[in-house]
Amino acid sequence: MAENTGIGGGATAAMRSGVLSLNIRERTALYAAYIPWVEGGGIFIPTTRAYKLGDEVFMLLTLMDDPNRVAVQGKVVWITPPGIQGARAQGIGVQFTRDDTGRAAKGKIESILGGLLASSRPTHTM
Repeated sequence: MAENTGIGGGATAAMRSGVLSLNIRERTALYAAYIPWVEGGGIFIPTTRAYKLGDEVFMLLTLMDDPNRVAVQGKVVWITPPGIQGARAQGIGVQFTRDDTGRAAKGKIESILGGLLASSRPTHTM
């Protein structure tokens, strides 16, 4: 079973065998998906699949034009249910694990975003 959804701005997510795959092609889409306010960083993944807070997930992230995917585990710390006010995308926010893979994912995302991290523009979670 595969699930394909988009979060706009050149990003798509797919679900296969318990692995979430997120492809983000634009910095603005990455900014909207990144969750810097959780310890260790995290990412919003659009999905219609039901998750509970604390669920463990495994993700494969493709960021920008980099052919190397970032493999990282995390846990669900945010849920945006369907039909939420403000037309926000349905999905989950996943906090990266506090290990080398989590730190690598956070570092890669923050290096891509650079000064955009200081923006006050809305994201998928805030």
